[in-house]
Amino acid sequence: MTLTEPATQAKLDAVEVRNPASGKVVGSVPNLSAAAVEDEVKRLRDAQPEWEALGAKGRAKWMRKLQEWLLDNSAEVTDVIQSETAKPRADASLEVPMWADLINYYGNNAEKFLADDHPSPHSPLAKVKSLTTAYRPYAVVGVITPWNYPLIGPGLDVVPALLAGAAVLLKPSEVTPLSAVELARGWAAIGAPPVFAVVTGRGETGAAVVQNSDYVQFTGSTATGRKIAVACAERLVPYSLELGGKDPALVLADADVERAAAGIAFGGLFNSGQVCISVERVYVEAPVYDEFVERLTKNVSELRQGQDDRGYKFDQGAIATHAQLDIVKRHVDEAIAGGARATTGGRATGVGTFFEPTVLVDVDQSMSCIREETFGPTIPVIKVADEAEAIRLANDSTYGLSATVWTGDKARGERVARKLEAGAVNINDAFANMSSYALPMGGWKDSGIGARWGGPSGIRKYCRQQAITSPRLPTQKKELIWFPYNPFKLKFALGVMRAASAQGKRRFGL
Repeated sequence: MTLTEPATQAKLDAVEVRNPASGKVVGSVPNLSAAAVEDEVKRLRDAQPEWEALGAKGRAKWMRKLQEWLLDNSAEVTDVIQSETAKPRADASLEVPMWADLINYYGNNAEKFLADDHPSPHSPLAKVKSLTTAYRPYAVVGVITPWNYPLIGPGLDVVPALLAGAAVLLKPSEVTPLSAVELARGWAAIGAPPVFAVVTGRGETGAAVVQNSDYVQFTGSTATGRKIAVACAERLVPYSLELGGKDPALVLADADVERAAAGIAFGGLFNSGQVCISVERVYVEAPVYDEFVERLTKNVSELRQGQDDRGYKFDQGAIATHAQLDIVKRHVDEAIAGGARATTGGRATGVGTFFEPTVLVDVDQSMSCIREETFGPTIPVIKVADEAEAIRLANDSTYGLSATVWTGDKARGERVARKLEAGAVNINDAFANMSSYALPMGGWKDSGIGARWGGPSGIRKYCRQQAITSPRLPTQKKELIWFPYNPFKLKFALGVMRAASAQGKRRFGL
């Protein structure tokens, strides 16, 4: 579904959306063709100059109107999120407030972040010029998002891109597109300028977004991210990728074990483990290993799992797709076949795509549950001899999105954090960086390129930098080094340049 109905819109076939807990069809969206996407981009491109001309304050006014609409309709929007994800009400209810918080952060700071910079000249000779760096938005930003957070996932990219002055084309996952359709409905309901559109469909639709946008922000699998990087490189358009993760937690011997076990249960199983920065492997120093496993097992075994309504009855929902369920089952089955054991959980329930929240012990570093991204409700735990082994094993991964360190010594935690190969490290907490919008959110290694958000760079990334020089003093008819070359004037100019840039006696040619 799009904000406007393109004249050449090709509804090749409907994409059915199912609730993964029950399998029930809860809606459908069109599978738009590449031609339809191209038409939508043309409309966005035509509307973008007026949006840019509003300035940061003018754009923020529209974003606050959208914020009000989302808050006023939060119950119904949360219903939609639940319908296509089978999240518990508590998990689904967080997405609208996070949108509001994000709009506040970038709405309050956009004007400052996008203001012209006036760097100081680098030498006395350069002081004759006034220097300016201006930030000019890309005309159309394409945003492609996955299925785990169908509302706030797009918001993390759509909000700063719109406030930067770009028009935005959002392509949500075909698994959970209904929440994005709600966003489009809200944007239309407030009467906002036609600079935000949602296009729905499968792979061809996403590929068309990549082929027609001026900047691409993609969040999803590493395999797809590589293909998008190649496509953008061929077109010489910039892109940012947040990709897979296999985030480690390090529980050191001086940690508050009770807090660590509670935080890792939450960090590993929130949204049934379907979070880009879920804790997916845990390394525990030997002196506290048994206590930690006991506490973690108890915490996880007490979680309530089921299909929720508005009643906040459950802690764990379903897995988004049967394909993802198969990955979770394979990782657990291979671990158990290799000698690991589940202290709680370990099986699919047989209802929908539910898989029991699981703790795995006697795990080794070679197992698929440690090497590959699981993206499900499992927490594998490995005993380590000391801090050095924990760091070595944590870094033994192709991924580097985030990590957590649990210790009673803050200085030790920060020291360990700086040894980890990850884009973000939380000390004695889980997910803290995800709601800290002043910090960058980006992965190292196979976890991505660039950062999705973070302070001034989180909005400036959607802009092209433009360098402007202007005379600070009255100008001459010609500069000393302009044509035709005059030996006397040229030697004088070179001498002044040497005097300004060299050191010691060399300034005078000695």
